[in-house]
Amino acid sequence: MKIGIIGATGMAGKRLVAEGIKRGHEITAIVRNEIKAKEVLGAEARLLVKDVFLLEKSDLDQFDVVVNAFATDPGHAYQHVDVVAKLVAMFREVEQPRLFFILGAGSLLDENNALFLKTLESIPEASAWISIPKEAYKAFLFLQNTENVNWVGVSPSADFIDGDAGSYQLGTDHLLVSKSGKSVITSGTMAVAIFDEIESPQFIKRRFTACES
Repeated sequence: MKIGIIGATGMAGKRLVAEGIKRGHEITAIVRNEIKAKEVLGAEARLLVKDVFLLEKSDLDQFDVVVNAFATDPGHAYQHVDVVAKLVAMFREVEQPRLFFILGAGSLLDENNALFLKTLESIPEASAWISIPKEAYKAFLFLQNTENVNWVGVSPSADFIDGDAGSYQLGTDHLLVSKSGKSVITSGTMAVAIFDEIESPQFIKRRFTACES
């Protein structure tokens, strides 16, 4: 498949590029900084060098799937919603590309059916970064209420860390925990879970979550 990855030099994005190439897909890294992209992804990486907010429909309709791994700093967290809205507006009433969004864990429910975002807000130092999970939650709500768009979302576990791929388990709306009792997933495992869903779709116009086994 032809797959475009927005934010391809980030923690999640670079693992997605590597996993997609490993599986034999035609991967295009959609990036703002060509020099950084070549340093992170290699000189042979296929690039589309353009700011996400300058992308046009003609840039993306060549792909079977577009994965949004966009990330930003807390001061610009609102852009998470803006990117989702932009992509949705481009591709209403079409089946291709399928839009794949990496969302936050804040929209998941804990063991008491309470929004995990509330737990995050209670952390003493949360004011420095809480805007990101808040805006990711808004992006999820936006998608939940979106019709006639071919989308899927994935929320990571409570801890989303860089690391190699392992085995994983899937869920839908609740935080999962591993056999060790931790709610954690690595960027490598997330890439595997995303490409498994791309190749064998199970979640159509809905969100799922993944956790280390």
